Amino acid sequence: MDESTSAVTIGVQQAQEQLSKHKETLFAWVKSFFTWTNLFRAAGALFVIGIIWFLYKLAVHALSRVSEQKINKQNNAALHKLLKYVFYSVLGMYILSCFGIKLTALLGAAGIAGLAVGFAAQTTVSNVISGLFVITEGVVKVGDLIVVSGVTGNVDSIDLLSTKVHTLDNQLVRIPNSLIINTTFQNNSYYATRRITFAFGLKYGTDIRSALDVLLKAPELCETVIKKPAPAVWIDGFGDSNINMTVAVWCKSSDFLKTKNDMFVALMRVMNENGLVMSYNCVEIVPHDDSTPVSPPAKKSAAKRS
Repeated sequence: MDESTSAVTIGVQQAQEQLSKHKETLFAWVKSFFTWTNLFRAAGALFVIGIIWFLYKLAVHALSRVSEQKINKQNNAALHKLLKYVFYSVLGMYILSCFGIKLTALLGAAGIAGLAVGFAAQTTVSNVISGLFVITEGVVKVGDLIVVSGVTGNVDSIDLLSTKVHTLDNQLVRIPNSLIINTTFQNNSYYATRRITFAFGLKYGTDIRSALDVLLKAPELCETVIKKPAPAVWIDGFGDSNINMTVAVWCKSSDFLKTKNDMFVALMRVMNENGLVMSYNCVEIVPHDDSTPVSPPAKKSAAKRS
């Protein structure tokens, strides 16, 4: 029992000695940093970081005061993100240089890693680059009604990877930004006004000159139809069984559905009131007269055997 106790005591003493040595070494290592040279370097580094921070805040403040007439909210938000990324990049590179880390070696390693990651994330990189084009190009903004690859919806957000929209039946759809760049893209809210055309056929025998005047009365019954550009009516050609007519009106983009419905009602009203009849395909059945004799089919004579 005494021998085991003495062994434990010796072990504890040796551990304490090793710990005290490490403490002295660690204290000496920490103390070596607290020199006048290092203190001046730290003060200079803090001063430079303060200047970088001040310039960043100054740029953000100046960008926030730019009016929406010169730059819209979407581009303003994109520039804020760009300033933020530039600030942290510059700050990170400066701090690394203060610790003696060579940026050339770091960039070389990042280039090799970037090639490996690039092959594995080509789609993501493509969407990020496309997202920058979508944000800076300014052809779409939050709230617009867009059509992309058969998907119609109002834009909720425009991010670097994708654009999120909710459809007219309130379903969330995530559209990759590369799809917006590489396919046909339609923005129904980009312009303040839109044109709506109505095509139909009138039966032959209609007084065309009178029909043109009558059809021009329909837009006057719709309060959402704008006067400039003025509504128009024209003959679009002669079909097999009808005279093709077209009526075109302009309205605000926000009044599109109301104007379309009101114009259908107004067209039917003016045509009914003025005796204009739309043509339609029909099949004419000729009645059979039983009094007409029908000759039976001739019978073939049987061949005689020799």
